[in-house]
Amino acid sequence: MRETRIHLGEPPGVAAVGVGVHGVVSRTDVFRLPQLWQLHLYQYDAELTVDGTAHSIRPGRVSLVPPGTTVRYRYQGRSEHLYAHLRVAPAGPFRTVPVVQDTGPELPFLTGLLLQAMASATQTPERARAEIWTALWRVAHLTPATAHPGPHPAVTTAIAHIEAHLAAPLTVPDVARAAGVSHNHLTRLFRAETGDTVVGYIRRRRLDRAHHLLRATTLSIPAVAASVGIPDLQAFNKACRRELGASPRALRGAVA
Repeated sequence: MRETRIHLGEPPGVAAVGVGVHGVVSRTDVFRLPQLWQLHLYQYDAELTVDGTAHSIRPGRVSLVPPGTTVRYRYQGRSEHLYAHLRVAPAGPFRTVPVVQDTGPELPFLTGLLLQAMASATQTPERARAEIWTALWRVAHLTPATAHPGPHPAVTTAIAHIEAHLAAPLTVPDVARAAGVSHNHLTRLFRAETGDTVVGYIRRRRLDRAHHLLRATTLSIPAVAASVGIPDLQAFNKACRRELGASPRALRGAVA
């Protein structure tokens, strides 16, 4: 993977921000975060492989990796980087961004934003979100946007259909029928446009909406589960634990 596409229409949720120290115990690491974007600002030389594509890491380079992507690092020794793990809502237009790029003269500014986000994360998480949002916009504009005619109309229609029917049973053939294309063609288009599968997108949007409803409303947990198309409470509980890291009850009681 050499490029990814990210929505920047609203501030991201900051799951974690800090300093990563690697290459001490092992010279290799493999990561895969199912629900989180990975933003890394590097201070060392290494090799990064993203879904099979190799990238050279150098001091002053930044990487932006989408959720569900397998990354493998090969270090040369002790290696430190600034990082943020993020939840990005599908709001606003896409921006095409290289997975790895040089920050150039933006390095001091981006470093300051990430350090300020670290300092703010506990006491003022809203500021941390704002700092990281600013950093994402600066990263997205390091390289001129790749020429792209915009999302394929079938993908746009498919996403609109999914968003309008999250509470109902959804299958890929149903979504493809609504978009006016074949099952296989939609699968290819969707992967190319969003970097995700149709099933993966549906699952992510259901859990994102459930997370919002649990935190922002007083709907009962069964009502939240039904409203996102997972009426089986046992299945809903397992999905929340797997994708969001906690039970629905714990998510409801978490402090924002």
